[in-house]
Parts: sequence; C-alpha cells; structure tokens
Amino acid sequence: MPENEVWVYSEDKGICLELLTAGKELAEKLNVPLASVVLGHGIREVAEDLSIHGSNRVYLIDHPSLERFDPVLYAQAMEVIAKKEKPKILLIGATKRGKELAGRLAARLNVGCMSECTKVEISDEGDVMAKRPAYAGMTIATEKCKSTPAIVLLKPGRYEKAPVVGKGEIVEITIELPEPSLKLIEFKPKEIKAVRIEEADVVVLGGRGIKKKEDFQMLEQLAEMLGGCVGCTRPIAADLGWYTEWVGLSGVAIKPKLYIGVGVSGAIQHLAGIKDSKVIVAINKDPEAPIFKSADYGIVGDLYEVVPELIKVLKEIVKK
Repeated sequence: MPENEVWVYSEDKGICLELLTAGKELAEKLNVPLASVVLGHGIREVAEDLSIHGSNRVYLIDHPSLERFDPVLYAQAMEVIAKKEKPKILLIGATKRGKELAGRLAARLNVGCMSECTKVEISDEGDVMAKRPAYAGMTIATEKCKSTPAIVLLKPGRYEKAPVVGKGEIVEITIELPEPSLKLIEFKPKEIKAVRIEEADVVVLGGRGIKKKEDFQMLEQLAEMLGGCVGCTRPIAADLGWYTEWVGLSGVAIKPKLYIGVGVSGAIQHLAGIKDSKVIVAINKDPEAPIFKSADYGIVGDLYEVVPELIKVLKEIVKK
C-alpha cells in the first residue's frame, strides 16, 4: 500500500490539471507518488484523462450517491480512502465546493486545513509550507501544517495545467454510501463564458465608475476587439448583483498579459487579485485614485469619453 502520496482533487477538471502541476513539484521533492482523486457517478472518462497528465495513480470512486455534489457524502467518501491510503498532502481547488469539502474533511480527519493559498512547497526539513495573502493582501503569510494529511486549498490560476506525459494506474475503490440527504428539485445551468477570466490574456474590468449595468456593453465591445473578456470589482458583483463573480482578494485572481481597469479606484483588496498582470492600464477621472500607483499606464479622464474613443481608434486600426 503506497503511503505519503501527494493527492489532488477538484470537481473542475481544468483546476485539477493545475493542481497536478503543483502536486508534481511536491511529489518530486518528497520522492513519493502523485495521485488524483475522482468522485462522482459515470466519471470513468475523467479518471482516464487525469491518468495521462502526470498522475501515477487515480483513485476512482464511482457511486450513484455521488452523481450530484453533496458536501457530506463527498467528505465521507474522501475520508474513507484517506484513512486507508494515508496521503501526506491533499491539494484541493479553492472553489466554492472545494472549500466546503475541505473544511468538512479536515474536521472528519482532525487535521489542519490551509485555505486561500497561492503557493505550496516543502521545506528543507520536509514540512508542508503554504503562502497566502494576509492583511487584505498587503503582505504574504507563510503557514506550516503539522498534521497529516496536510490539506491545502489552492486558488485557481496559480499554476500552469499539467501536460500529457504518460498513463498512470486507475484504482477503482468500492465503498458503501447512503442516499443523498438532499433531493434535486430543479437544475438551471450557469451561463458560461467562452473563456474563463483566470485564463484570459486580456481583461477589461469595470468598477464603481460604471453608472449602469447596461454600460458594461462598452467594456464588452472593447474586450471583444482586444480578444479578451470582461470582469468587475467586488462592489459591482456583491453589492449591486450585476455579476456573479469578481476579481480581488476574496474573489478570482487573474494574471493576464493586459489588464484595463475602467472606473476602478484600486482598493488593496482588488489590487491583490491583479498583481500578477503583465501590463496594467488604468482609466479613472480621479487623478488621486490609488490604482494609478500600480498602473504601468494611466489615463485620467471620464471613462464615458475615453472608452468610446479607444474603441474608435481600434476600429480604425482594424480597417487598415
């Protein structure tokens, strides 16, 4: 029975591929196998795919009760195999579901859980160390987990996706689970953008300077001409409810080649989510807006005049 493996899990296959890259670094440092965990029903294909992206093993639990995400049952299933196989580290994607699962699992196993981490590494002494933003992103805290397995919630977008490298072993595990305590009454699919904002090379992002939700159409047009996508700050999503997610310390972290902040003041919580952007452009009518201190290029002006002018210039360039 393999012990002290590095495990990765996320309900999102793309995020799981990112975790495999992080996990590979840890596994090589510890000289132990790297494994993926796949939970669900009718998901053999997912396990097959992960097995060729660097997983030495893929632990597969295929059970009818796991067809829909249920944090109680998923934590129970993960607990069973964790107690049996005894991994040293468990990397979980810091999604909404991942956070709920990790907390419950840590309580069941009576181990520590490091959340909202941006990097994980092994110290020279063999300890599991993780870095995470602290004090509203003004500093980086380094934490050490003394329990085993060390559960680490890694924020998406921090590692590249693992490439195809060969085929690993698929280990199918059979366990007993009760029927889900929750019954699905209705399912409404969430509108998915063509490109995840975490993966976009260009992001045009709107802040409090945008007066109406309809005005985001300007930003959509600008982003489309640049081959990018649109995002927003926390007040736009959390306070006004115009969007379901936002960019910032408590939201999504991005690292595009080009970030254009439109009507964004530049609160430190937001800057923490864009600090890895290659080029930062700020458009704000307030010359004292904090974002200008972090911007590579700044335009002081009314966004309702500047953005249409940018679109006009880009159209002229395209015609040429």
